[in-house]
Amino acid sequence: METTVWTFNLSVPFSEWAKIYDSDDVTKMHASVGIKSLFRGVCKDDSTRVCAVQQAPVGVAQKIFEDNKEMIRGAGHIIESTVITAYTEQ
Repeated sequence: METTVWTFNLSVPFSEWAKIYDSDDVTKMHASVGIKSLFRGVCKDDSTRVCAVQQAPVGVAQKIFEDNKEMIRGAGHIIESTVITAYTEQ
């Protein structure tokens, strides 16, 4: 398993982005490939900055991101601002 920490900026209010991220469609898509959302929140000092933490089989979260960039962009996620850090247990 791999834990992936995503930080990125939004072009929409956090509540609007979260409504899409938490939707049944996204939840089902994540479940179908083994992604578990552990946390998603907005920066207390910058309401345009988000952190999301997911756990999934190695490489899966990043593949879903790469394969769905236009959909993700449509939710207000500024793709170019994304910083991805992946962690695995040793």
